[in-house]
Amino acid sequence: MSIEPTALPDNVLTMNLKKVVNWCRRSSVWPMPFATACCGIELMATASSRYDLARFGAEVMRFSPRQADLMIVAGRVSIKMMPVLHRIYLQMAEPKWVISMGACASTGGVFDNYATVQGIDQFLPVDVYVPGCPPRPETLMEGIMLIQKIIDQHGMPAAKRQPMKLSVQPNYRPTPQPQVILGPKLAAALHE
Repeated sequence: MSIEPTALPDNVLTMNLKKVVNWCRRSSVWPMPFATACCGIELMATASSRYDLARFGAEVMRFSPRQADLMIVAGRVSIKMMPVLHRIYLQMAEPKWVISMGACASTGGVFDNYATVQGIDQFLPVDVYVPGCPPRPETLMEGIMLIQKIIDQHGMPAAKRQPMKLSVQPNYRPTPQPQVILGPKLAAALHE
């Protein structure tokens, strides 16, 4: 049994509820910035009047993870900072999405050392990678539009997403420290 289109008045709108919920969620993405370096300046420029992020519904930057649904990691992340970033991600309410902005957040960038995480996707499930060093505000806006496209197509995630769970192994091998050669008088003075 179907409803005839002529049986409905002109002011009644029929639509799939899932599409309405996805449209509302897509049009009101609230980003949580995690900016640590030069990519943070480009992230701030994206919210300025010149680029007008407000036309995509993402102008309300939330600095509380409980009120945000999109985390934008902009800049390099050190190993000491990674537990803080992970805790902030876990505090965000579901559904949540992650943008890895710039070469440092995506692959470690030029910082190929033991202290820098070589890609946050080892610890967090990343939805969109925004390339560049640093990426322009237009590139970040395109990444946000890709998040909106993901929300339109998939809506609510079916299950809780997991990171890749790769371990961070430092590729730095310390060189042996030079030995200090002391004279007999100085060695005797130190041992007293």
